[in-house]
Formats: sequence, structure tokens, C-alpha cells
Amino acid sequence: MGTYGNAHIVWDWNGTLFHDNDAIIGATNAAFAELGLEPITLERYRALYCVPVPKFYERLMGRLPTDTEWEVMDETFHRYYTEHRLTCGLTAGATELLAEWRSAGRSQSLLSMYVHEELVPLVRGFGIETHFVRVEGRTGPSGGSKAEHMVRHIRALAGVEPSRTVVIGDAADDAVAARHVGARAVLYTGGSHSRASLEQAGVPVVDTLEEAVEEAERLAA
Repeated sequence: MGTYGNAHIVWDWNGTLFHDNDAIIGATNAAFAELGLEPITLERYRALYCVPVPKFYERLMGRLPTDTEWEVMDETFHRYYTEHRLTCGLTAGATELLAEWRSAGRSQSLLSMYVHEELVPLVRGFGIETHFVRVEGRTGPSGGSKAEHMVRHIRALAGVEPSRTVVIGDAADDAVAARHVGARAVLYTGGSHSRASLEQAGVPVVDTLEEAVEEAERLAA
């Protein structure tokens, strides 16, 4: 097992292992169109995106959406995304990195804010489910924070120490969730945030998943 036998990675899904930027932007613009808002570019999205998601909409609209507007946008977003995610694939090198980490005798899990009952068949469809000791999506309403989900996720992992755990994600929220449970984090620039916004989280920021895993090894040592 080597030095990193007890090291554990908690992977994020959307924008990290799953390269779904095009579907996310398309779904966001479909939601905006419902309220008569102008479409947004990927660059603007990455510069402004934040969680909880209503706060992101506030940055774009100049005000928080009403409950009714939020419901319309949320429903439109998920309907569009479900259709268009079918054209998206895993991030380059993801399958090999997952297999290598597992074959080295280390553990890894997947924690996503994507709906659990849709996440599991998607992960299974890519043939990577067996690499994870736990695959967990969101079971409650959308729009929340990842930190509380992370607490439950870590508790459910037998023998995983938060101090030897590294969260790999594409959003500042992943770093917040990691800190919340006493884990480390590495943020990847290929997803929903710009490098500038990720660097404000105060954790290592990398441009490839391969670099993310190398950084995770270093942090968990």
C-alpha cells in the first residue's frame, strides 16, 4: 500500500469527473430565457458562479429570484440538463486515474449535489462505479451547501480519517466542505469556476485531474 495506504479522495462529479460545462451553460440559459433574461457566456458564468445557486442568480439579476421564479428556473434547468447531459463524457484521463488510485490500495468516494437517483445510473453507465467505496448524490431540495452533506458522507465511510482525506472539486464550495470536516481540498479549473475565483479559497488550484491527484497524494502524506 505504501505511504498513502490510508489516503482517501472524495471526488466531486459535475465539472470535475464529469465534463458537463456545455450542458450546464445551456441549461442555465434555458432557465434565464424563461424569465426573459439575456444568455450568459461560459466566461461570465465561471466568473460569477457561486452557491447557494439563488445567490448566483442574484449576481446576474441584481436581486434574488422570487420563490416562484426560482421554481421555474430550477425546473427548467434540470429538464434541459437531463436532456443534454447525454452528449457529455468524463473528463480526460478520469477513468485511468480512478483505476490507478484504487489499484494502489487507496480508497475514494464520490459526493455530488446532483440528484442521487440520477447520479448513480450515470456513474454506473460510465463503468466506474466499482472504483468508489461510496457514491452519494443529493436527496433533499436543490440550492443548498455541500458542507452538511460532507459531514454525513465522511461519517458513513468506515476507517476514513478526515486528516488523510482530500476533496477534489471544481468549486470553492468543495474547499469549504472539506474544511468543515477537517479534510484538505484541491480545486480543478476545468469546471464551473474561473482560476481567479478558485484561488480565493486558499487551497491548491490545478489545471488537470492528474495534477489534482498528485497534489492529493502530497497533502495526504
